[in-house]
Amino acid sequence: MMGVRIWGHGGALPPEIITNDDLSLKVDTSDEWIFSRTGIKERRVIAKSQDGLVGMAVEASLATLTNTGVNAQDLDLILLTSSTPDDLFGSAPQIQHRLGAWRAVAFDLTAACSGFVFGLITAAQFIRSGAFRQILVIGADALSRWVDWQDRRTCILFGDGAGAVLVSAQANDHLFGFAMATDGKGGDLLNLPYEPDRANFSPVFMNGKEVYRFAVTRVPETIEGILSQADFKPQEVDWYILHQANQRIMDAVADRLAVDPSKMVSNIAQVGNTSAASIPLALDNYVQRGIIKPGHKIMAVGFGAGLSWGGVLFQWG
Repeated sequence: MMGVRIWGHGGALPPEIITNDDLSLKVDTSDEWIFSRTGIKERRVIAKSQDGLVGMAVEASLATLTNTGVNAQDLDLILLTSSTPDDLFGSAPQIQHRLGAWRAVAFDLTAACSGFVFGLITAAQFIRSGAFRQILVIGADALSRWVDWQDRRTCILFGDGAGAVLVSAQANDHLFGFAMATDGKGGDLLNLPYEPDRANFSPVFMNGKEVYRFAVTRVPETIEGILSQADFKPQEVDWYILHQANQRIMDAVADRLAVDPSKMVSNIAQVGNTSAASIPLALDNYVQRGIIKPGHKIMAVGFGAGLSWGGVLFQWG
């Protein structure tokens, strides 16, 4: 069985910034109210004239290939994790075309904010089976397209972005454990449903209190299960990269695990909740700043609509 290596990093954010003060001019809110409840100060959004989700994903992918020295023609699979593709039939093929990755199979995987973690785990199985050797995993979302900008419960939360990593085959396995789970009973707590009467999708809906309760219960349980599976102690993990949904969730998880809060990677203040892009964007941010280094042990955990959640423990680089 081949081993798994997770390395390379790239991120992309659209240039348009919407601050909390900007939102306070549209809805009944304030910078203090938003920041104290979420940890968010600003978010990026795709403008109508910009290159869309595919453009962001291509930018993040090119950065990842540059960082690794891997040629696009050497890719076996391009896996796009997204809930907001430019094309409902899937945007991964357009990314393949624009990268010139003519050998690669390309498809979309939809699991909302859990998508990137589910994508990493899916890629690892292709590597371990020997089917593929080089897989580009992308997390990209543009939820600003589906937010009701008059609903202060949701419009304060979401931003757009893309991030990517490379998952490669090697002799030693640096993926130590993972878990995935789904509970469809909670699907109405966070959704973006199609409405036949409108012949369109309705805006994002979220029951914030229940989603918070779900997250602060399931995320620590998932982490503890993976640590037990891999025979790791919480303190042996160098970095915890949780889906950047709410700073209070990250603080609560750190408290439950009794780990130093500084081990919780966070860039939510600058980008908000970018759904499937949040974990690779946070990873890219910390690697670029020289904080996360090769050899560091990372626990990445996604959670969100579905309801779905999952985690993966791996060595970076």
